[in-house]
Amino acid sequence: MKPSAPSPAAAAQAAPLAPPVTHYENFPVASLLCPPRLRPPIAAIYAFARAADDLADEGDASPGERLADLQAYRAELHAVAAGSPPGPRWAAIFAPLQAVLQSHALPVPLLDDLLDAFLQDIAKTRDGGTYADRAELLDYCRRSANPVGRLLLHLYGEARPAALAESDAICSALQLINFWQDLSVDLPRGRHYLTDADCAAHGVDRAQLAAGRRSPATDALVMDCAAWARATMLAGEPLVHRLPGRIGWELRLVVQGGLRILDKVQALDGGSLLTRPVLRAADGPRLLWRAFRM
Repeated sequence: MKPSAPSPAAAAQAAPLAPPVTHYENFPVASLLCPPRLRPPIAAIYAFARAADDLADEGDASPGERLADLQAYRAELHAVAAGSPPGPRWAAIFAPLQAVLQSHALPVPLLDDLLDAFLQDIAKTRDGGTYADRAELLDYCRRSANPVGRLLLHLYGEARPAALAESDAICSALQLINFWQDLSVDLPRGRHYLTDADCAAHGVDRAQLAAGRRSPATDALVMDCAAWARATMLAGEPLVHRLPGRIGWELRLVVQGGLRILDKVQALDGGSLLTRPVLRAADGPRLLWRAFRM
């Protein structure tokens, strides 16, 4: 008698688990609010994105080495998506991801978009490139952040156009908030997310930003960009009411985590050019209260 195939739930339980979340984030990742059945696939997606981000960002590798590593990482993604066993270098990442690709039919192009954005980041930093305007920066967000929200909606079984648009707004806002939070880190490393058009509108030149010279003009620039990020987040906020139960509550904390960082950016009145605000344990009760009141 031929043995029956394992159920999706049994296959998920038998699948290898992604590494635990250890990196600082402004929002919860596969927290206890998340439905238990979705924690392993969400952790696998997060681990994939986090490892790629680290290849692009961490350590002392040259831009050429980073690009080569990410291209190899991309080739590994497509190999495991086609059914090949994971190679030894990133087995801890791709073994869990392969199981999720098979069990949940994840759209591989969304994962590929993330890698495309990381590759662009490396090349722009290497070449001293900047973003011409907000449209170009949002195109980067479309690949660097929005795929994560769409992957999560895929896991949730949510495909309504309004939900996808609101998810894109939330994810783009989170990316923008991260930019304005990390100005004091990114600018000395030659990463420019304040656009040419915004700098010109406020009379700020790149040399002033690179030197970390704060002025009324740079303050106005940062505050204008922070207001843009807040408006983008608020445009996506209705999604928390479209998603039922624990999923919706997890998303409420994601949104409130981003907004709380934005509060801190705006409280500095442009000072995030020199100081990086972060969430702390003391922010927890405020986030919970705000999430409850949404």
